[in-house]
Amino acid sequence: METRMKQKRIRMGKRITGAAAAFFLLFSSLGALAQEDTVLGEPAKGSVQETGEVVTPITKEDKPYLSLGANLSEEQKNTVLQLLDINPEELSDYDMIYTTIDEEYQYLGDYLPAEKMGQKSLSSVLVVKREKGNGINITTKNISYCTIGMYKNALITAGISDADIIVAAPFPISGTGALVGVLKAYSVMTGEAISEKSIDTALNELVLTGDLADSLGDSKQVEEFIAYLKQQVVELDLSAEGDIQEAIEQAEKEFEISLSEEEKQQIVDLLEKIGSLDLDVDALVNQAKDLYDRITEIGKSSGFFDKVADFFQSIIDYIKGLFG
Repeated sequence: METRMKQKRIRMGKRITGAAAAFFLLFSSLGALAQEDTVLGEPAKGSVQETGEVVTPITKEDKPYLSLGANLSEEQKNTVLQLLDINPEELSDYDMIYTTIDEEYQYLGDYLPAEKMGQKSLSSVLVVKREKGNGINITTKNISYCTIGMYKNALITAGISDADIIVAAPFPISGTGALVGVLKAYSVMTGEAISEKSIDTALNELVLTGDLADSLGDSKQVEEFIAYLKQQVVELDLSAEGDIQEAIEQAEKEFEISLSEEEKQQIVDLLEKIGSLDLDVDALVNQAKDLYDRITEIGKSSGFFDKVADFFQSIIDYIKGLFG
């Protein structure tokens, strides 16, 4: 009896070992495929990484502008058009422009190393102007690095308002170059030139927010942190470097973020640029209401806004005392 039980345990052990080995081989195969996907950039057929807000369907009757990556192959272009719900046979009905890799290097070259930008312009965007009060709404498809909040923050800085936007790529890519396409399409669509200064600041903000998200590990928190600081700079007209540093240090405490001195200086430099753009605080809030609503809730729960108000009121009272 004992011998039969022992043999049974051995056979069971062999089955478990065999199952474990099979599982290991399967896992290894999946890992190899994942690594291959990373190298090739191509996902499994039919796989789409989609994130974002509910965007009203954009049709050709809306007179949208389409910006396609100039280096898309014919197959990749058809994939992107499908993601944008555009019938390739109706492409001539759309106002269309192309964004080139040279344009991406022109605007992003100061903020991203060449190895991160690649050699091809692939990300594409569909942009439609909406009525006042619509705000900015964004959906992304196969954009693996830039988040909705990152795009939205940067677009508001560039002066974009009341637009629905879909960003798409044939397979998962970072999407940093897509911002160039959005700005280009929006400018052509509205006939409103976007200043080089605004474009540079918006792209600086996009890249820096991404770098901070990588460093701190929480993109949503970083989006809110930068949005809050931008609001403070615009609303309180902060221009002196010392005042901006004070705002950053206070925000660090309330958002429970710890920055290096280099990161603080990069944020100071960005906020100084933002402060010189003549942005309107109401426009900031109205174009990204969901983002600023979240920030307001954070402020209410921590007493953050009361502390900031008290801080600046103490400065005003001090100055009044000097001349009283």
